[in-house]
Amino acid sequence: MLDVLIIGGGVSGVSCALLLGSAHSKPFAFDKKIAIISHQKASSLQDALFNNAYGIEAGKLGSELLTESLAHLSSVYPHIQQIPNEKVLKIEGENGNFLVITNKNVYHTKVIVIGVGAGNPFSIEGLEEYVIPHQKTNPEKNRIQLRNHDHLVKDGIYVCGVLAGWRSQLSIAAGSGAAVATDILTLWNSGVDVQVHDSARVK
Repeated sequence: MLDVLIIGGGVSGVSCALLLGSAHSKPFAFDKKIAIISHQKASSLQDALFNNAYGIEAGKLGSELLTESLAHLSSVYPHIQQIPNEKVLKIEGENGNFLVITNKNVYHTKVIVIGVGAGNPFSIEGLEEYVIPHQKTNPEKNRIQLRNHDHLVKDGIYVCGVLAGWRSQLSIAAGSGAAVATDILTLWNSGVDVQVHDSARVK
């Protein structure tokens, strides 16, 4: 049984994974089992070029970021299981006891984070009732989002990035994934708010 399964290896999903991974030394997070289904083929970053993203060198290709971000996650937080080359088909169950069914396996998890693209139609069975037109894109783009309240779709299922209703900007997607991670860490910490920061300051 996983504690969290993140679906999507784009900006928001990997940002969520990085922040969850960085909390592994905290007493409320050290024993948590975290995995990410790192499918990236449909990511809008595949064709992106960045000149306006904070902290990223001008001219950086999105396809490079996709590869580098997963390598970064593997190198710094190897306790997070990466699941490549699988596509999620269906979600069943309820908070604390979900089944995530892919084209190759079935995973049991307590919490789900969905960070896939906002293309229409939405291809994960079990969440159809939450699919609505995207509220912050031009209607002719035919984008969708999952109805949510502050990233929470329903108990135990979070959504982040463009699929949460945010505009398609790298910094917005990254912040959305990080916000979900801090909400999950706060949940693990018995409701006490959590932020996780590394520091170069000598103690």
